[in-house]
Amino acid sequence: MAISYVTEEGLRKLQQELEQLTTVERKKISQQIAEARDKGDLSENAEYDAAREAQGLLELRISKLQQTIMNSRIIDESKLDMSTVQILSKVKVRNTKTNKEMQYTLVAESEADLKSGKIAISTPIAKGLLGKKVGDIAEIQVPAGKIPFEIVEISR
Repeated sequence: MAISYVTEEGLRKLQQELEQLTTVERKKISQQIAEARDKGDLSENAEYDAAREAQGLLELRISKLQQTIMNSRIIDESKLDMSTVQILSKVKVRNTKTNKEMQYTLVAESEADLKSGKIAISTPIAKGLLGKKVGDIAEIQVPAGKIPFEIVEISR
């Protein structure tokens, strides 16, 4: 698994989610399995099968979270260059076709949240913006075609 660069807040959220899954959710699933098992014949017990499947999915999620946390490195924001677009950059862009302005913050996969304008560094838009300076035009390939974005502002 690749190294994931995260903020302190992002790592803290991952750790909190892992704690919730291992201390609360595991107990709930174990209890559901025990209750379903107590109902008799396991070969025809859909409730038991569903609980076992949920347990498998939970353990998979826990394992992935543990891997992500183990491979995470906290980014020292004070050492990032603000002259070019990088991870954790807040970038104001203008679509030169429509003149519409948007603002995105480029973050790690685990911190992406489109509603709050945080896009994963691996998305086509983020990849197209990386390394650009204010005034540069980034031609970004999206499903609808190429969109020219002018970099208006870079901040943190």
